[in-house]
Amino acid sequence: MFIQTEITPNDDSLKFIPGAQVMGENGGTAEFLDTKSSLSSPLAIRLMGIEGVKSLFYGPDFVTVSKNEGSEWSVLKPEIYSTLMEFFSSNQTLFRSPEDRDAAGPSDTRILDTDSEVVAMIKELLETRVRPAIMEDGGDIEYRGFGEGEAFEGDGIVRVKLKGSCRGCSSSTVTLKSGIERMLMHYIPEVKGVKQILDKDEEIALSEFDKLEKRLEQEQTQPKRAG
Repeated sequence: MFIQTEITPNDDSLKFIPGAQVMGENGGTAEFLDTKSSLSSPLAIRLMGIEGVKSLFYGPDFVTVSKNEGSEWSVLKPEIYSTLMEFFSSNQTLFRSPEDRDAAGPSDTRILDTDSEVVAMIKELLETRVRPAIMEDGGDIEYRGFGEGEAFEGDGIVRVKLKGSCRGCSSSTVTLKSGIERMLMHYIPEVKGVKQILDKDEEIALSEFDKLEKRLEQEQTQPKRAG
């Protein structure tokens, strides 16, 4: 078995392609952010057990591995290769049960009877146009809501969550604004913008980064004292 790797826009995420189906073409995706969430998948448990691995993402035919910032790919890759090769060569099941598999995959873009025409169009575009493009970079997008009627005070903003290699990626804002937002606003006049929903840890990391930037700016503008 030959396992390929592809870089992603996120330096701390690599896309591993085992040459075999992972979730499958119509199998959705799955994300594991900690050891507890990985208990449903034998492969995820083993990969999360590798020191330096931060999170995992399963796509149709790839596994995106994200590492801690201080870890080196040169150290991690051999063990990741070995784990993937052993797993896929032995034809093990990806999840412990069909129920675990169903629970892992997103159902966010499934069009419901209660969805308005606008929401149905948003979901359709995310599923058919946006999701395939983001998966090329080892990530995924999850629909989290739209501001219409009483929802979100009818602000016309589409709420989404970026996953996999796109989670915490510095280029994710550019992806949202120049790609997703522009396309949705072009095809659906009711859409006024797109907003990324962040997890608590992402909000904290972003807040700390902003503080660091402001501190560096202040240091640059303050006159140096004579020694």
